[in-house]
Amino acid sequence: MQIAEGKIVEFIENERFVCALCIGKKTGKIRVLTADNREQNLSPNRIILVSKKTVNLSRPREELLSFLKKEEEERERLKKEVNVKELWELLKDEEENFSNEELAQLVFGEKSNDVHVSALVRALFEDRVYFKFKNKTFIPNPEDKVQQIIRQREEERIKKQKIEKGSRWLRDIIEGRETEKPDFAEGIIEGLEKIYIFGREADDYEFTHQLLVKAGISDPEQIRRILVKVGRWEEDENIDLIRYKIPVDFSSKVAEEVTKIKAKAFEKEGREDLTDLDTFTIDGEETKDFDDALSIEFENGKILLGIHISDVSSWIKPETNIDLEARKRGISCYLPRRQIPMLPADLSHDFLSLKKGEKRLALSLILEMDPDGNILNHRFVPSIIEVKEQLTYDTVDKRLGKDKRFDELYRIASYLKKERIKKGALDISLPEVKIRFEGNIPVSFELIPQDTPAHVIVSEFMILYNWLIAKLSLEKGIPILFRTQEKPSEIIQKKEGMERIFYVLQQKRKIGPMSITTIPGPHSALGLDIYTHATSPLRRYLDLIVQRQVISFLKEGKYIYEPEELEKIRMEVVSSVKDVQIVTRNRFRYWTIKYLSMHIGESFDAIILDELKNKYRIVLCDFLILAEMKKKERILFYPGQRIKVRVKKADPWRDILEFEYEDKTK
Repeated sequence: MQIAEGKIVEFIENERFVCALCIGKKTGKIRVLTADNREQNLSPNRIILVSKKTVNLSRPREELLSFLKKEEEERERLKKEVNVKELWELLKDEEENFSNEELAQLVFGEKSNDVHVSALVRALFEDRVYFKFKNKTFIPNPEDKVQQIIRQREEERIKKQKIEKGSRWLRDIIEGRETEKPDFAEGIIEGLEKIYIFGREADDYEFTHQLLVKAGISDPEQIRRILVKVGRWEEDENIDLIRYKIPVDFSSKVAEEVTKIKAKAFEKEGREDLTDLDTFTIDGEETKDFDDALSIEFENGKILLGIHISDVSSWIKPETNIDLEARKRGISCYLPRRQIPMLPADLSHDFLSLKKGEKRLALSLILEMDPDGNILNHRFVPSIIEVKEQLTYDTVDKRLGKDKRFDELYRIASYLKKERIKKGALDISLPEVKIRFEGNIPVSFELIPQDTPAHVIVSEFMILYNWLIAKLSLEKGIPILFRTQEKPSEIIQKKEGMERIFYVLQQKRKIGPMSITTIPGPHSALGLDIYTHATSPLRRYLDLIVQRQVISFLKEGKYIYEPEELEKIRMEVVSSVKDVQIVTRNRFRYWTIKYLSMHIGESFDAIILDELKNKYRIVLCDFLILAEMKKKERILFYPGQRIKVRVKKADPWRDILEFEYEDKTK
């Protein structure tokens, strides 16, 4: 393309054609003058059109600018006369390519000139539906491509309308104005929910982001307030349930299977009738799913101890809808003010729960022990039991010294615990933190000790059951999922005066990783050579799997799962359980921070855990949650020191918790 001085050239700038005059060349660049009296240097590659006629550059600058302006106006006027669709209809089936000049002749006739060519090129460039721009010429798009572009443009038009209308609706909500909800409001709400939780990873992020930008919304708190105002979320919505996709309801197919299960009769064959035993449960006051019970008898100087676990596996068969749903959940989720059971409540809280006065199937461990607590004989047996008493931990603690059953149980449990500690078991239990609510407001926190006699009784006999069922499985060659734990990297010595909370948290840091595996191994923290979990089949899916394997072997001499199948199940369930644990931990932290947000300026006891560069890591004694506190000049603390801290800032939604040292000397 020869570009001489005085030629009218056209190039694209900011998505529009610009008409200019070539006024010179320099070092490979074309110097041009535009109608708005700008001079600029262009690469020849940027020039789209060059006129055939030449303009006399010796004319006054004002005349040249006026000339360019008129040329520009004429090109724009003629551009409107180009019917791009008609031209495309004429050429779409032609195999040959046409030059810009030839296309202009088809539109304006044989006498078309530079201005007509420019008008044609401008029209096609602006339309971009029927022709594609390639090598400075235009080629008709295939018909399917045209339809695709038309659909896309229509979608963009609708999208733009939605953003305009939707953003006005969001602004009205924020500013508290009564407003008409758009017919696509549900989609907006879903988008807000996802972008709040998942950020840039949210589905359809771009649309929702554009909506928020148009509405002038940048603070996530504004998004949350909108979701609360429109009724999508509660004020204290647990968004982790959405983030981690925790299922909260059961399908109709599961409900149908529950009905069929409850209609079935007991399978008494192959079971030992233990309904005459004085069987009782010991649980917390709010427990609804009773899956373990105890019994104790005294006979000829010996102790007959029964540990009875609800037989869930005989009711819930592998690969049924209930079984697959329980596998997906992995574990029951216990949250402040809410429980999300692994199994439907009709089963976990009723039909399969060891409720007082109801005959239930169980897998019982019957032990014959000497008065010192040594095991003389033991056996696992599929059974039928009937709970006579539903007791709480507090009730049992109060009966100590008044009821021989509990005195003996506590004596034996204490002996079992002492023997485990001799073998390296760690005593690292901390109190359970219970939150008391009034409506939606957390009003107090209670630390419930886990080392009372009643708790020791239940804990030690469940550990005993799990240990012996693991030994049985190993001896009989039953594949199960064992729980193993490496030795601690260090044993922390509890020194005189050391706070127990500090000691436990320091020791837990040193504990080796725990594994769930088909290969047996020692569990160092419990001081046992082998271990598994089988005592909570209503609440933990892997416990149900172990129970399934053992009962199948005891009744039929065979097991259900091969090691490879167990490994596949383990991988699936462990992932779900981790998610539930995160949700549980986060929810407890949320309610704790909310409580503290209502006590700004008040002081609480804390223990220094670590000294970092510019801050201390602390644990709050009344809540057992971790926080951080900035250092102050000339005020130093040491790990393990108990101090008073004042709540400076607390925001549960942003997970912000800030404290400052309360200096009582001031």
